[in-house]
Amino acid sequence: MTMNDSAASNTLFIEVSGAGLPEVDGLYVPSTAPPAESESGTLSSVGSWNGKPAFDRADGKAKRSPAISYSNSYKSWRISRLDGHLAYEITCDDALPPSDRPWNVYKMGVAPAPTVTLHHCDPRLPAPAPNIVFILGGPGAGKGTMCELAQIQLGWTHLSTGDLLRAELKAGGPVTELIKSFIDAGTLVPDEIVVKLLKDAIESTIRHTGNRNFLIDGFPRSFSNLDAWYAVFGQNVDLPKMIYFECPLEVLTQRILGRAQYSGRSDDNVEAMKQRFETFKAETMPIVAHFKEQDKCIEIDTSQDRETVYALLREQLADQTNGDLLAKPLSEASEILLGLRPYPRRD
Repeated sequence: MTMNDSAASNTLFIEVSGAGLPEVDGLYVPSTAPPAESESGTLSSVGSWNGKPAFDRADGKAKRSPAISYSNSYKSWRISRLDGHLAYEITCDDALPPSDRPWNVYKMGVAPAPTVTLHHCDPRLPAPAPNIVFILGGPGAGKGTMCELAQIQLGWTHLSTGDLLRAELKAGGPVTELIKSFIDAGTLVPDEIVVKLLKDAIESTIRHTGNRNFLIDGFPRSFSNLDAWYAVFGQNVDLPKMIYFECPLEVLTQRILGRAQYSGRSDDNVEAMKQRFETFKAETMPIVAHFKEQDKCIEIDTSQDRETVYALLREQLADQTNGDLLAKPLSEASEILLGLRPYPRRD
């Protein structure tokens, strides 16, 4: 008895690279093969095979269509050579061709097995435009906590320039030595380098996850930051919305001193706190004022309890957030961040 393939529409792209059989490398697009019966008796639909996404070579050279597909009989994903013979496989029941573990060399393949990279949009085209919200606030205003909550609960990607710089240094990326040269000299990394890291992270996230919603934590802190933003993203790009976390100095100071008990940060003390706050007022408040003049700034009073602050942030992000995520109950991690349950004990 023939079963019908009821897979959802396939809009993904796959890049195969590093194969011992170079002809396998290249871009693969959603299959356009007409419906056909698979070896397990399942009637395929366009773009899928055996109920999972299926892919053709973008150059159309492979005799087998689809060239990447799932086998119900062998419970494995398979990549074919140009002549149609199978070259590589991975035994699993994943919904998509795995990109997080090694594939195996099959009968007509040659070691090494390739790396598989998933793209949620056509890599030959510019990445879709992101939806960006800047998050600003004084030291201790709760930016990091609220951005983490929005990432866990609402699916927004949380980015900070400091994290990106540290990740670039650790990964040894293309500009690592340049960044190190500025740090070693005791000077700030130029704004355009920092913003280029932001742009690369945004485009990579969109391409590999499909997520277009971003919270950029602690940016822009100055007009030089904003100038670099326009230099990298373009002068005609729309100015993103800003959410400003307003909080009195007294409350910020109490939070910083409370955090000092476990943070280990050398600047979590009263004198450093005052200096950071003065710097924030001098450099960053004019940016906040600029966004207000452009009708691009929304204030949230973060001196309130965390549940209230998160509810206000959630309300501001709701229009661009998936409805299923908005309805999702709080996770355990979110309840810990909100103070609704204690941190796990470390024995």
